Amino acid sequence: MKTKLMLKTAILSSLFSILVLVVVFLAMENRILLAGNRFSAFITAVDEEEAVSPDENAIDIIMPVASAPVADEINQEHDSLVFELGSADTNYLIIPVPAGTEKKDVTIENHYLNDEMRIIIEGVANDFYATNSISGNRKNIISGSYENAGDHIILKLNLNNIYEYYSIMEGDKIYVEFVPPREMHDKIIVIDPAYGGSERGIVANNLAEKDVVLAIALKLKELLDTTDYKVYYTRTADNDVNEEKRVRVANNTRAYMLIRIECDSNEDSLVNGTTTIYSSYFIPHFGSPDLADILEKEVVSNIRGKAIGLHLATADDYVIMNATVPAAAIKVGHLTNAQEASLLGRDDYLDKIAQGIFNAIRTVFDD
Repeated sequence: MKTKLMLKTAILSSLFSILVLVVVFLAMENRILLAGNRFSAFITAVDEEEAVSPDENAIDIIMPVASAPVADEINQEHDSLVFELGSADTNYLIIPVPAGTEKKDVTIENHYLNDEMRIIIEGVANDFYATNSISGNRKNIISGSYENAGDHIILKLNLNNIYEYYSIMEGDKIYVEFVPPREMHDKIIVIDPAYGGSERGIVANNLAEKDVVLAIALKLKELLDTTDYKVYYTRTADNDVNEEKRVRVANNTRAYMLIRIECDSNEDSLVNGTTTIYSSYFIPHFGSPDLADILEKEVVSNIRGKAIGLHLATADDYVIMNATVPAAAIKVGHLTNAQEASLLGRDDYLDKIAQGIFNAIRTVFDD
């Protein structure tokens, strides 16, 4: 009897041990499965996020995260603007400003070479645009940021093309409408002083081409500023501007004409005179050859110089060749000729060249 009881106890103990092992095994398996599910769910979420095709009109929005630690070396001066999502029922981009802001506190700059509009606002708290969003029509905007600059803030709007703008200010909001240049202006001119920055152009007789043509362009600007012509300059300082940008300004503004200012050179230092390069682009009643002819006649007449003649552009004349508007380059003299270089180093002589180019522009529009 005692032996049977002991045997029964041993069997029950074995069964209990097996049951415990099964329970422990199932519990461990369940934990592994749960952990596996959590991991899979995380991977799936990441994959789905990466797979989403972004809306072409969407603007990347980076909201400030107050709890995130910031390293000392990170520049905190540039932050992303916050744009309200959703359809716009207005032509205007609506920019909030602090109460009390006046029109005199707001300046708008058109940095068309970089497809950028800058709005400078005086007396704005550093964190104002971290908590106040921009709304309205943002179809022309790729992205936006703001920069604290002492006593003012600079809003930088990166646009998808070159635009002019209408702006009004009502209450605590600025309303800006972006407009294609030809919808606002009829008489659009692009002035392109060659080279600049690290690109010096022809260098001879102590003169660099980039400096001579810039000086002429700035003198021409003084004359054009007195007219109702809309003028875009590919540079007004000694900076690098690639040729693609120069062409883009003319083509995207649908300019009436592109005038490039260059100097000339020749292995024979006795060669001197003015040459004009033109493209084969033509529109009814006016084309590049017409522009080049008028340009050369007016400049040569004003400086009482020598005309070498008109020449069709070649592959080396990238800007003229690729412009889809009437385009011509006026080579104002040979830097390799000592006498002509001496003239090109004189301020009064550059005045005459600028006046000649101005006369040509006026002749084109008058005709």
